[in-house]
Amino acid sequence: MRRAKLLFILAAALLCVFIPAAGAVTLTLNTSENEAHIGDTITLSGTVTGIKTIAVYLFVIGPDLDNRGVTLDNLNIPAGRGLFTTTPVHLGNGTWSYTWDTAVILGNLKPGTYTVHVVSSPIDRLRFVKGEYATAEIVFYPSEAPPNEVPLEPVLPVVALIITGVVILGYGGMRQKKI
Repeated sequence: MRRAKLLFILAAALLCVFIPAAGAVTLTLNTSENEAHIGDTITLSGTVTGIKTIAVYLFVIGPDLDNRGVTLDNLNIPAGRGLFTTTPVHLGNGTWSYTWDTAVILGNLKPGTYTVHVVSSPIDRLRFVKGEYATAEIVFYPSEAPPNEVPLEPVLPVVALIITGVVILGYGGMRQKKI
């Protein structure tokens, strides 16, 4: 009898460990690229199970960014207090998708390793509940496209000097007449 009780307790404990509790929130996060160049477009996608929600909240941490996380669209805005990148969740199957165009974000995305987080409620990295988030790492390399530089015509600096000289001499001549 004692052995049967022990087996029952062991079986119950194993079931609790290997089968998630009903209603447990689970999120997944997949990326189209694990390595990308600054300026590339990356698709983030995943699923939400255990709750019915209309949106998930995304933020990123990385080199020289706020350690609470920042929005994906503006690297200068810390995540939290309602400021997040959000994307809708398909209520029928719990899937979501977000296209992150790193060519049109505000802030300075530097080469390095970044961690994207997805959470089911609007809280920053320092306050979320274990298990109710998912992460994915993306390594960013420098942009493949050269910076857009417009060369100056060689005549423009000369013209600028002439205009400056005329303005200064003209102003100086006007000042002398007043005296």
